[in-house]
Amino acid sequence: MGATGRTDDGRGRLGSKLSGAAVALGCVLFLGGFVWGALIYRPYTVPTGSMTPTVNAGEKVLAQRVDGSEVRRGDVVVFTDPEWGDMPMVKRVVGTGGDKIACCDKDGRLTVNGIPIDEPYLKSTGRASGEDFTSEVPQGQLFLLGDDRTVSLDSRVHLEDATHGAVPRDSVQARVDAVVWPLGSMIGRPEAFAALPGGVSSSGPLKLQLTAMGVGMVLILGGAVYGPLAARGTKPKRSARPKAAAGAR
Repeated sequence: MGATGRTDDGRGRLGSKLSGAAVALGCVLFLGGFVWGALIYRPYTVPTGSMTPTVNAGEKVLAQRVDGSEVRRGDVVVFTDPEWGDMPMVKRVVGTGGDKIACCDKDGRLTVNGIPIDEPYLKSTGRASGEDFTSEVPQGQLFLLGDDRTVSLDSRVHLEDATHGAVPRDSVQARVDAVVWPLGSMIGRPEAFAALPGGVSSSGPLKLQLTAMGVGMVLILGGAVYGPLAARGTKPKRSARPKAAAGAR
């Protein structure tokens, strides 16, 4: 009986240690992912419906803090420019410095340096723009359009400006990676822009951060449940009382 008791105690201590280690590791992953995300991402509320259906007015998005030099064609960015208004705005980058942006070709598509761009994210399935236009993007600038081109007040409105409708790269504050409220999805990088020089930007670390937080939460809950279960499983069983001897009074 003494040997059995020692074995049970050892198992109980091992279960307690495993439970504690799982909870500790879970806390590190959960808090680490949360802090990492808070340092890199910033929440924004989309002010208008110009990016419908990718992002609707009033939705909350998470945008990665990036330098303007990191922005590529196809990115959905948050920027502020005095010529466009005082509030942060959300638009899609379709051209960078040196690009010639034109619309529309015979199939109604936007072209970048003469290359037609398929834009499946547009709200309208017709022409990429209701009006024809051409613009040469100055160096260090970005040409931005909304995904709902029927209502978006974007670079097309500023074509007569000295910047030909573009905004400086350093006006960009962040790049949108996901819609978080109401629960939405990740915002990918359009394949059509990948074939152009410079390609598209790489995805941010949001998925990795969310995975770390999810695994951390599972470990915390699992460890918290496993500890008591392991302890209960090692409790010695009560021995049955011996039956009274036959004839005992």
